[in-house]
Amino acid sequence: MIPKLIVGLGNPEPKYDQTRHNIGFAVVDALAITWQCSWYDHKRFQGWFGEGLMAGQKTCLLKPRTYMNRSGQAVRAVVDWYKLDPQSVLVVYDDMDLPLGRLRLRQTGSAGGHNGMKSLISHLGTQDFPRLRLGIGKSDGSKDTIAHVLGKFSPSELPIVEKSLDLATEAIAHSLHHGIAKTMSLFNNRDVCP
Repeated sequence: MIPKLIVGLGNPEPKYDQTRHNIGFAVVDALAITWQCSWYDHKRFQGWFGEGLMAGQKTCLLKPRTYMNRSGQAVRAVVDWYKLDPQSVLVVYDDMDLPLGRLRLRQTGSAGGHNGMKSLISHLGTQDFPRLRLGIGKSDGSKDTIAHVLGKFSPSELPIVEKSLDLATEAIAHSLHHGIAKTMSLFNNRDVCP
């Protein structure tokens, strides 16, 4: 299926900008720039919303303002308004079980301990929707998990993050033309790990 709604998960406050947990926001921000799509604060959708013609089809972008753990509320509002099949919703988020620079695209799956995904699965009533996980790596042991996930990338990590964002936007653009299954076969073995 071709994605019609691309959701980046993150937290809305400025203090979370450029943190590992907000890499989903960073991906959809990059898409909005590439596609010249403007964001607006959409009260009904509880998030920043944009739409435009991408790859010849109407495609929507969403950054929920509900905080990570309640992201499903915002996504459900858009799905209901546009009468979308959950399988046409592509969710982009961080995954500390993947090394920094690695992407993993799947058509379905569990929340894997990610609270934002738990919320989406609960509100959509299914786990059968595609997701693009971006590796943020595990803590080196100097920080606990929460501090690591909510921490900013180090200067040495930023070039890898930029390459990850580029690869993620390329994968999403490919999925709009060729669907998730074909995109998985091309992008799941690619990464920008050093």
